[in-house]
Amino acid sequence: MSNHRATTPEMTFAGWRIMRSDAGRLWASRERPFPPAAEQAGACRTVDADDMPELCRAIAEQESLAELTVIP
Repeated sequence: MSNHRATTPEMTFAGWRIMRSDAGRLWASRERPFPPAAEQAGACRTVDADDMPELCRAIAEQESLAELTVIP
């Protein structure tokens, strides 16, 4: 996987590092782990996609899942 960034991560999703693989696939990795409850609920720290809109949806899904596990 190359170290070239597909976009400026801070402008897309703060706290996620976005990369493009040598094969052209996009990957995003959350810089900080999710809380244990979010991980147990299925939140993934690394996601991949064919294009930027799909990657953004994958990131949003993980963040949403993690938010559902937060106890007020």
